[in-house]
Amino acid sequence: MSPEELKNIKADKVVDARGTSCPGPILAAKRAIAEIAKGEIMEVLSSDSGTNKDIPVWAKKMGHEFLGLVEDAGYWKLFVKRMK
Repeated sequence: MSPEELKNIKADKVVDARGTSCPGPILAAKRAIAEIAKGEIMEVLSSDSGTNKDIPVWAKKMGHEFLGLVEDAGYWKLFVKRMK
């Protein structure tokens, strides 16, 4: 998805992991994905740049779709669609 499309996504679940470092954001994402239905979208907010690599790898491994990320003021918004 394009950055513009990502900015307009209304996530079904927002996980605010800003201020935590690895493995905090990925652990928060693992817990939160269970709280949304198949086909819904989770948005992870993270200030840890390592999350930008960890979340896409985790999503693929778990069978979910990583939609992309956008940078905001000092943090990133990463979007994952639950696929199963």
